[in-house]
This record gives sequence, structure tokens and C-alpha cells, in this order.
Amino acid sequence: MWGETKSMLKPSRSGAGTAPEDTGDYFTQAPRKNGAGDWWSTGLLKLITAMVIFMAGVVIGLSVSANVSRYYYNSHTELFFPAATYASGACDRRGASGDCGPGFRAFVHPPTLAHSMTDDELFWRATLVPAAEEFPFQRVPKVAFLFMTRGPLPFAPLWEKFFRGHQGLFSVYVHTIPDYKLNVSKASPFYGRQIPSEEVSWGSITLVDAEKRLLANALLDYSNERFVLLSESCIPVFNFPTVYEYLINSEQSFVESYNIDTPQSAGRYNRRMAPHILAEQWRKGSEWFELNRELAVRVVADYKYYSIFRKHCRPSCYPDEHYIPTYLHLFHGALNANRTITWVDWSRGGPHPARYGAGNINVEFIKAIRNNGTQCTYNSKHTSVCYLFARKFAPSALGALMNLTSTVLDF
Repeated sequence: MWGETKSMLKPSRSGAGTAPEDTGDYFTQAPRKNGAGDWWSTGLLKLITAMVIFMAGVVIGLSVSANVSRYYYNSHTELFFPAATYASGACDRRGASGDCGPGFRAFVHPPTLAHSMTDDELFWRATLVPAAEEFPFQRVPKVAFLFMTRGPLPFAPLWEKFFRGHQGLFSVYVHTIPDYKLNVSKASPFYGRQIPSEEVSWGSITLVDAEKRLLANALLDYSNERFVLLSESCIPVFNFPTVYEYLINSEQSFVESYNIDTPQSAGRYNRRMAPHILAEQWRKGSEWFELNRELAVRVVADYKYYSIFRKHCRPSCYPDEHYIPTYLHLFHGALNANRTITWVDWSRGGPHPARYGAGNINVEFIKAIRNNGTQCTYNSKHTSVCYLFARKFAPSALGALMNLTSTVLDF
């Protein structure tokens, strides 16, 4: 373009000093005083052009940087401080800029359970352990009650009475089928306590996924110290103060773990699990566990042995009865009392335990569960108080059980 323009501005050969006829179609050059002035105009033009390009680059760079920073901040803030989880009606502390951020109180005691984290993100977040031994807040240890159910909680009224008057000493977490909404009042300890859940299939690794999901969500609250897994058919057989003192003061966790030469125990071992899990290391136990915080973190953080079970414990292997008992036996046996605290009746045989309805419930029945001749150890001492909870109860048993709350159940 510049070459074409210069050729058009050359003097015409028709006569000296005669301008070309079409010069006016382009532009008229300003008169030049001398060669130095021409150089000065050209240099100034280049300088202005360079400055414009430089400033444009700065503006574009700042814009891109802001977008990247915004993405980085938002994505990482969501992982550490999921907005729904840590949102609250008012700030408990404002930053130096005056902005209302996810305050410390909401970080250590999440007020709601909603979040958008994947399981991998949740498990990673839940297993972050502070290096400092002292807590920078007054920590009252709580018991986390983890309910796993497909739908309703028929014994919610019984549990509500069990929890009444003990706020600040317990937390409730409920894993249901996706999109199910519990029908409870706003005053219920179950209200708003459903965690983000996934579909679960009986006898599959998805049951272990649900257990780890419950543990991980409960670990986000730094005051939760003990974690007990329950089903919709479980009931308490002691009052809350007895259960709380028993668990909080225990030196061990309560996970049943054994291995006997039967098709339902040793017969489920898959030799492809070797060399990581040998036949003599294989264990079975009740799904209904109780863990302290240290072991809960270990279970949620484990991927190596979980992946072995996911790959080799199928079909008819029932990972929920083997994964945690085997994992704890391998690495943390000394921290486990090697027994369950949830009573169940297998005396009738078959793949499912006995189920009790309204006709079975009376004072003698509850007393028989509490003291059924079983002897166990608690903090290295022998005791007959071995079971704090019981299953499996039909919904029809609710009325009869409610009638016992002011007598034998004592709540």
C-alpha cells in the first residue's frame, strides 16, 4: 500500500513542477521545512504507535490475568470453602478489605451440608489434618450419627426424643437415594441434614462409597470426634448421656473383625488380592461400625485398598462387610476393640437378621438386649454393657418403643 501511494505521488513526466492529476484523491502532504523535520515527524509517529501497541498489550494482559485469577480463586475457593456449605446469614468475621468471606466459625462448623464437590474433592478436603495440636477455638467433642437409608426414617420421632436437650454434643448426617427429601419438621435434628448422595446397590462397592461419603461430610466439622453408622431400622437402647460418655471416653473404636473358615467369611476371599491382602489377613464384620476421628480420616483417605476391593470383591463378596474390617486389621488393629456396638439377631439363619415389630416390644425385651449374657472389654476392663444400639426393627414398633422412652429407655 505504501509503495503504491509513493508511486502515485511522483511528479508527472509531462512537465517539471506539474502535479499529477489524481493527487487530490489521496491526501495533501504538509509542507516540509527541511530533512530534520521529516525525521522528527516520522520518529514521533513511530513512538506514538509503539505506545499505543504497548498500552493495548497492557490492557489485554490485565484482562486475561483477571479472568485467570478469577477462575483460579473461584475454583479453589469452592474446594476449600464451598459456597453453599459455608454460607451463613451473617459474617462471623470480616477481612481487612471489609469483605464478608467464609468466616472461621463456618469453616470449622459448617452450618449447612450442601456443596458441589465430587467424591474425590470431598475426600481430599475431609482428610486435611491440622498440624497444630491445640485448637484455636473452644472444642466440645461431638458424636456424629450417620444414617444410611433409601427413604424415610420411620424411627425419627424416637431419635428426636433421644437427642432432645443435648444440642452441641451431636451431629446428624443422612445419606438417602438422590433427590429424596426427608419429611421432618424444621425443629427436628434431621432437618437439613441430608448430604449430597449417590445411588447405592445392596452388596456392591457403592455401599462403601456411601459410608465414606457420610464419614467425609462429618469430618468437615472439626468438633466431630466419634462417628457411628446406623440404618433406618436402628434404635438406641440407652439414653443419650450414656451413649455419649461411652463413646467419647473410649480408647478404641468399635469395628467387628474376624475370619472363620466358612463360605460367608474366608470363602469370599479372592486370591487376586495378593500380595497386598493375603488370605490370612482377610477379615469380615458387621457393616455397622463406630470410628474415632483418627480412624475415620484413615478410612476416607485410603484409595489403594479400596481400589483392590472395588476390583476384586465382587460378586457376592459384600465389600461393606469386609473392607473396613480388613483395612483396620492390616494397619490399625490396636486401635480397634474388634466388636460392634449394634445388637442384631442372626439366630434364625438366612441372609438377613430377625426383624422385630410391635408385638415383640416390651421392657423385658429391651433389658434382654442390654444384658444378654455377652461379656466384652471396655478400656481394658470387663463389662456387660456391650451394645448401645439395636436392629432390625419394623416401622410398626415405633409406638411401642415411644411408650418405653420414659421408663426403661429413660429419655
